[in-house]
Amino acid sequence: MKIRRSCIYLLFLCLFVYWGASPLLAKERGELSRGQTIYVPAYSHIYSGNREKPFLLTATLSIRNIDAKHPIQVTKVGYYATKGKLLKDCLDDPVILQPLESIRYVISQNDSSGGSGANFLVRWQSKKPVNPPIVETVMIGTQMQQGVSFTSRGQVIRESSK
Repeated sequence: MKIRRSCIYLLFLCLFVYWGASPLLAKERGELSRGQTIYVPAYSHIYSGNREKPFLLTATLSIRNIDAKHPIQVTKVGYYATKGKLLKDCLDDPVILQPLESIRYVISQNDSSGGSGANFLVRWQSKKPVNPPIVETVMIGTQMQQGVSFTSRGQVIRESSK
Protein backbone atom coordinates (compact mmCIF):
# COMPACT_ATOMS: atom_id res chain seq x y z
CA MET A 1 0.00 0.00 0.00
CA LYS A 2 2.85 2.41 0.81
CA ILE A 3 4.51 1.74 -2.54
CA ARG A 4 1.27 2.45 -4.38
CA ARG A 5 0.76 5.72 -2.46
CA SER A 6 4.37 6.75 -3.21
CA CYS A 7 3.85 6.03 -6.90
CA ILE A 8 0.69 8.17 -6.95
CA TYR A 9 2.54 11.07 -5.24
CA LEU A 10 5.39 10.73 -7.72
CA LEU A 11 2.93 10.75 -10.62
CA PHE A 12 1.25 13.94 -9.32
CA LEU A 13 4.64 15.57 -8.85
CA CYS A 14 5.64 14.73 -12.43
CA LEU A 15 2.32 16.06 -13.78
CA PHE A 16 2.76 19.29 -11.80
CA VAL A 17 6.28 19.80 -13.09
CA TYR A 18 5.20 19.06 -16.67
CA TRP A 19 1.96 21.10 -16.79
CA GLY A 20 1.95 23.25 -13.65
CA ALA A 21 5.47 24.64 -13.71
CA SER A 22 5.85 25.10 -17.46
CA PRO A 23 4.07 28.52 -17.47
CA LEU A 24 6.50 29.66 -14.79
CA LEU A 25 9.43 28.61 -16.95
CA ALA A 26 7.94 30.36 -19.99
CA LYS A 27 7.72 33.63 -18.05
CA GLU A 28 11.39 33.43 -17.14
CA ARG A 29 12.35 33.11 -20.81
CA GLY A 30 10.29 36.16 -21.68
CA GLU A 31 8.35 37.07 -24.76
CA LEU A 32 9.87 38.23 -28.02
CA SER A 33 8.92 41.71 -29.19
CA ARG A 34 9.14 43.98 -32.23
CA GLY A 35 9.25 47.16 -30.17
CA GLN A 36 8.38 48.83 -26.89
CA THR A 37 8.21 52.08 -24.99
CA ILE A 38 10.07 51.74 -21.70
CA TYR A 39 9.86 54.01 -18.63
CA VAL A 40 13.14 54.10 -16.69
CA PRO A 41 13.33 55.76 -13.25
CA ALA A 42 16.35 58.02 -12.74
CA TYR A 43 17.44 60.27 -9.91
CA SER A 44 19.49 63.44 -10.36
CA HIS A 45 19.56 63.58 -6.57
CA ILE A 46 18.24 61.84 -3.47
CA TYR A 47 17.67 63.34 -0.05
CA SER A 48 19.63 62.67 3.11
CA GLY A 49 19.36 63.74 6.73
CA ASN A 50 16.56 65.35 8.67
CA ARG A 51 16.72 68.52 6.58
CA GLU A 52 16.32 66.62 3.31
CA LYS A 53 19.65 67.85 1.98
CA PRO A 54 20.02 66.95 -1.74
CA PHE A 55 22.74 64.40 -2.52
CA LEU A 56 23.63 64.95 -6.19
CA LEU A 57 24.06 61.95 -8.48
CA THR A 58 25.34 61.14 -11.94
CA ALA A 59 22.73 59.11 -13.85
CA THR A 60 23.80 56.79 -16.65
CA LEU A 61 21.11 55.26 -18.87
CA SER A 62 22.22 51.94 -20.37
CA ILE A 63 20.43 50.29 -23.31
CA ARG A 64 21.66 46.75 -24.04
CA ASN A 65 20.58 44.73 -27.05
CA ILE A 66 20.57 41.25 -25.55
CA ASP A 67 19.45 39.52 -28.75
CA ALA A 68 22.37 37.49 -30.08
CA LYS A 69 21.15 37.41 -33.70
CA HIS A 70 19.23 40.57 -34.59
CA PRO A 71 19.79 44.33 -34.37
CA ILE A 72 17.32 46.75 -32.80
CA GLN A 73 16.73 50.42 -33.59
CA VAL A 74 16.46 52.92 -30.73
CA THR A 75 14.10 55.66 -31.95
CA LYS A 76 13.65 57.86 -28.86
CA VAL A 77 15.53 58.64 -25.66
CA GLY A 78 13.98 61.46 -23.67
CA TYR A 79 15.03 62.71 -20.22
CA TYR A 80 12.16 64.08 -18.12
CA ALA A 81 11.93 66.07 -14.89
CA THR A 82 9.99 65.08 -11.78
CA LYS A 83 6.91 66.95 -13.02
CA GLY A 84 7.03 65.33 -16.47
CA LYS A 85 8.64 68.16 -18.46
CA LEU A 86 10.98 67.02 -21.24
CA LEU A 87 14.43 68.33 -20.30
CA LYS A 88 16.57 66.73 -22.97
CA ASP A 89 16.02 64.81 -26.16
CA CYS A 90 19.11 62.60 -26.04
CA LEU A 91 18.72 61.22 -29.56
CA ASP A 92 19.03 63.31 -32.73
CA ASP A 93 18.65 60.38 -35.12
CA PRO A 94 17.66 56.73 -34.61
CA VAL A 95 20.52 54.46 -33.52
CA ILE A 96 21.00 50.85 -34.61
CA LEU A 97 22.30 48.53 -31.89
CA GLN A 98 23.85 45.40 -33.35
CA PRO A 99 23.45 42.06 -31.55
CA LEU A 100 24.87 42.30 -28.00
CA GLU A 101 25.80 45.99 -28.49
CA SER A 102 25.12 48.61 -25.80
CA ILE A 103 24.79 52.38 -25.71
CA ARG A 104 24.75 54.83 -22.81
CA TYR A 105 23.58 58.36 -22.06
CA VAL A 106 24.92 60.32 -19.09
CA ILE A 107 23.31 63.08 -17.04
CA SER A 108 26.11 64.75 -15.10
CA GLN A 109 26.20 65.04 -11.33
CA ASN A 110 25.96 68.83 -11.39
CA ASP A 111 22.70 68.71 -13.43
CA SER A 112 20.00 68.60 -10.76
CA SER A 113 17.20 69.72 -13.11
CA GLY A 114 15.57 66.29 -13.20
CA GLY A 115 15.00 66.08 -9.48
CA SER A 116 14.34 63.03 -7.37
CA GLY A 117 11.61 61.83 -9.74
CA ALA A 118 13.50 62.17 -13.01
CA ASN A 119 13.03 59.52 -15.67
CA PHE A 120 13.82 58.43 -19.20
CA LEU A 121 11.45 57.25 -21.89
CA VAL A 122 13.06 54.89 -24.39
CA ARG A 123 11.45 53.62 -27.60
CA TRP A 124 12.93 50.88 -29.72
CA GLN A 125 11.83 48.73 -32.65
CA SER A 126 12.96 45.75 -34.68
CA LYS A 127 12.03 44.24 -38.04
CA LYS A 128 11.91 40.76 -36.48
CA PRO A 129 10.74 39.55 -33.07
CA VAL A 130 13.72 39.78 -30.70
CA ASN A 131 14.60 39.46 -27.05
CA PRO A 132 13.71 42.88 -25.61
CA PRO A 133 16.71 44.96 -24.54
CA ILE A 134 17.72 45.49 -20.94
CA VAL A 135 17.25 49.18 -20.16
CA GLU A 136 18.39 50.50 -16.79
CA THR A 137 19.94 53.47 -15.06
CA VAL A 138 22.95 53.49 -12.79
CA MET A 139 23.14 56.36 -10.32
CA ILE A 140 26.33 57.21 -8.48
CA GLY A 141 27.49 60.12 -6.39
CA THR A 142 30.22 61.04 -3.94
CA GLN A 143 30.33 63.86 -1.42
CA MET A 144 32.63 64.36 1.58
CA GLN A 145 33.99 60.79 1.83
CA GLN A 146 30.53 59.37 1.26
CA GLY A 147 29.45 57.40 -1.79
CA VAL A 148 26.09 56.23 -3.05
CA SER A 149 25.35 53.97 -6.01
CA PHE A 150 22.29 52.02 -7.12
CA THR A 151 20.47 50.88 -10.24
CA SER A 152 16.93 51.14 -11.52
CA ARG A 153 15.42 48.79 -14.13
CA GLY A 154 13.10 50.00 -16.88
CA GLN A 155 9.43 49.06 -17.05
CA VAL A 156 7.61 48.42 -20.34
CA ILE A 157 4.63 50.77 -20.60
CA ARG A 158 3.63 50.02 -24.20
CA GLU A 159 4.22 47.26 -26.71
CA SER A 160 4.50 48.23 -30.38
CA SER A 161 1.41 47.61 -32.41
CA LYS A 162 3.45 46.18 -35.32
